[in-house]
Amino acid sequence: MSSIKNVAIAGASGDLGSVVFEKLVASGKFNIRVLRRTGSSAKFPAGTDVVDVDFDSLESVKSALAGQDAVVSTVGSTAVQSQKVLIDASIAAGVKRILPSDFGSNLDNPLSRKLPVYVQKIEAQQYAQEKAKTTDLSYTFIYNSAFLDWGLTHNFILNVAEGKAQLLDGGDVLFSTTTLASVADGIIGVLSHPEETKNRSVFIHNAVVSQNKLLALAKKADPSKSWEVVSTKLDDVVAEAYSRLSKGILDAQTFIPFLYRAIFDPAYGGNFTGFTDNALLGVKEFSEEELFEVVNKAVTA
Repeated sequence: MSSIKNVAIAGASGDLGSVVFEKLVASGKFNIRVLRRTGSSAKFPAGTDVVDVDFDSLESVKSALAGQDAVVSTVGSTAVQSQKVLIDASIAAGVKRILPSDFGSNLDNPLSRKLPVYVQKIEAQQYAQEKAKTTDLSYTFIYNSAFLDWGLTHNFILNVAEGKAQLLDGGDVLFSTTTLASVADGIIGVLSHPEETKNRSVFIHNAVVSQNKLLALAKKADPSKSWEVVSTKLDDVVAEAYSRLSKGILDAQTFIPFLYRAIFDPAYGGNFTGFTDNALLGVKEFSEEELFEVVNKAVTA
């Protein structure tokens, strides 16, 4: 397929989207258009092509996508359901490639696909796959497993701020992890290699680590910091999540354990060793020193 030049981003003000926006602009390879939700107060640098959009309106999104070669969706979990509209609008506007908001766990794994937290993402994937069979729109799904820097500063992999570590199944399970900036590098790689990444999933990571490995690096970064370490069985955490779900409790405490299952249970494919697309997409595998730098920045921030 022809090269991709004009790229629209949905969710450009979020934790991931803001990094993706900055790196896409800095690459100098693309003309960037930001799709901003109508009523949003998000600000972007002067000169940025920003179009306010009603993401529930096919006509609104279609109009915003006029002239775009690709659309990157980095919308958060609460907006994932709008991706079907984004797909339909992309087709109507003649967009060549869509990157849905799949950044995270390995959803090619059949066990991961059954987890409740991914229902809407799977529906969007299946919708894109069906549409790709009968239209000119193609797709790429990007999997990066756990966010490294974000996971350390947002009480996901470790609770760095409070010095707490919930070690799941002993904390020695190996899993892939990727910084937000490297996810952005992966996106640039996909957009720069449209034919090689057409209608498939790609896998990226910076490192394969364990919780204990990251905890050791955190202690090295700040030897004076005390840590409260608790060992927890993943099965118990997930069982409690299903219990909450059965009661209709739909909050982060309910859904995060399902993310843990996808990342920390080896059967769910969270370790990408041996099958990443790093080389094609220009994503770097970290040295020990580079891994420590990320942890050190999170701990000493």
